[in-house]
Amino acid sequence: MTLPVIVDCDPGHDDVFALWLAAGHPALDLRAVSTVGGNVALEHTSRNARIALTVAGVTGVPVAAGAAAPLVRELETAEWIHGENGLGGPELPEATVPLEARGATELIADTLLAAEEPVAIIATGPLTNVAILLRDRPELAPRIARIVWMGGSTERGNATPYAEFNAWVDPDALDLVVRSGVDFTMVGLNVTHRALVTQAVRDRLAATGTRTAAFGEELLEFFCRTNDEVFGMPDGPLHDPVAVAVLVAPEVVTLRRTRLDVELAGTETLGATSVDFDGMLRREPNAQVAVDLDVERFWGLVETAVANLA
Repeated sequence: MTLPVIVDCDPGHDDVFALWLAAGHPALDLRAVSTVGGNVALEHTSRNARIALTVAGVTGVPVAAGAAAPLVRELETAEWIHGENGLGGPELPEATVPLEARGATELIADTLLAAEEPVAIIATGPLTNVAILLRDRPELAPRIARIVWMGGSTERGNATPYAEFNAWVDPDALDLVVRSGVDFTMVGLNVTHRALVTQAVRDRLAATGTRTAAFGEELLEFFCRTNDEVFGMPDGPLHDPVAVAVLVAPEVVTLRRTRLDVELAGTETLGATSVDFDGMLRREPNAQVAVDLDVERFWGLVETAVANLA
C-alpha cells in the first residue's frame, strides 16, 4: 500500500534528490509538487522542480509555484551553496513538465480534497506555503495526514550560529504550522548531517546507470565542492531526502516526541528551534523530532529510487 504525498520544496540540489526519492520509491504516491522561494528565488525553484521531474521521466504530477517571499520578512537566499540558478553544476535541460496555472496553495488544497484518504506533506524548504494553507483554509487540516519538514536543529545552525536555513528564512511560518495542531515532524541538521555524500555514496548512485543518476552526479560534484568551501565539509550533507525517508521507511529515522518552539524575536537567535527534550519549560509535547539516522539503509532507499527512475 502506498502513501499519498505532496512535496513542497525550494530546489536546491538536495531538494532534487528528495523529489526523486518521493517519485521513485514504491512506498510513496507523489500526488503534487509545490514550490516556494528559499534556496533561490521562486522563478528558479519552480523551474528546478520541473527540471528534476523532467530528467527523471516523471510525468502526470502537477507542479505549482507558491509564495515568493516569507510571511512577514524579506527573502534571504542561498546562492553561496546552490549557485545563482539553484542547481549549479550541470547544464540544465529544458523542463518539459509544465507549470500549473493554479498557485501552490490552491494545488495543495485541490489535492487534499480529491484524495480518498489524508495526504502527507513533505516540506523541504521554508514553510510559507504550508502556513498560508493552514491560515487561509483551516478546515483542510484534518485532510493532512502529517507534515514532515526538513529544517531546524537540536544543536547549531547553518544560516546563523543558532538557526538552520529553512527555519531562519521564515520562522513565522514555522511557528504557525507548529501551532496548527497538525501532526508535525522536524528533521533537523543534527540528523541530516549524518547523510554525507561520500565518494562511496556517489559511486553507488552512479552505478545504477540511469540518466537520473548521471545528472545527479553532476549536481553532487558542485554541491560537495560548495559545502567544502563554505563549511569545510567535502562530503556535503544531503539534507532533504532524509525527511522523505521518514515516510518511505519509518525505521530508518528515529523520532522522539517533545516540545518544539521557534525563536521569533532574538537579535542573535532568530529562527532557532527550541527543542525541550528534558521538559524544562513544562509545555506539552507538540512534535516529533528526528534524533538518529540509519545511514546505510537511508542511502539504500535513495539508490532504489534513482534506479527506478529514467
